[in-house]
Amino acid sequence: MTPGPTLQELIETVQADAAGGDDLALLAAAARTAADLEEVADGTLTHFVDQCRRNGRSWSEISRALGVTKQAVHKRFGLSPTFERFTLRAKGALEGAAAAARGLGHNYVGTEHVLLGLYTQPEGIAAKVLLAEGLDGDGVESAILAITPRGTSTVDAPPFTPRAASCLEKALGEALQLGHNYIGTEHMLLGLFRDEEGLAARIMRDAGVMHDAVRDRVIEVLTGIQQAKS
Repeated sequence: MTPGPTLQELIETVQADAAGGDDLALLAAAARTAADLEEVADGTLTHFVDQCRRNGRSWSEISRALGVTKQAVHKRFGLSPTFERFTLRAKGALEGAAAAARGLGHNYVGTEHVLLGLYTQPEGIAAKVLLAEGLDGDGVESAILAITPRGTSTVDAPPFTPRAASCLEKALGEALQLGHNYIGTEHMLLGLFRDEEGLAARIMRDAGVMHDAVRDRVIEVLTGIQQAKS
């Protein structure tokens, strides 16, 4: 196994980042380095837990591999998003995501299924924006099946993968950036871009659907709605 950076290497990195700084500047640089390492480490674990879930591994198997209890690993990686701020259409899209996963025979709800779920709300802003960008539901499904074959799972309530749950949590950040106190389908769509390695982001990117263009369209649609109300 390739060893990680040694303590001395990290100390030298901090000293280089805060070249010529005093003790407090060094401490601040050390804090940033530690935070970056924690984020990378957490992202690495999440990636492989997500992979295990995709491949049908149980939470019990994952917990044994990590050397922690099933409750601990499920609490950290198996969190389902809370829906308090989700609009009715956004909740409908989440139900559509679960239905899409079941329809494809998958025993999990990944970012790709969330993307498919957005099309189940044709009046939602996300579906309108995606179609305007030239990506329809059939195209998304074909792209998914080209990467992940149709499965045979009959799970009634497939769980959200850590990656999908994280994107849904990040939808709140997108909403707050736009000054909204709710999470709509448009925020869910923007949240999917937050994980560049997620299957949804990859599918959109391959289809030429980019975050900045989508965000601009979302703002345009929202502006039009507000003007129609005034």
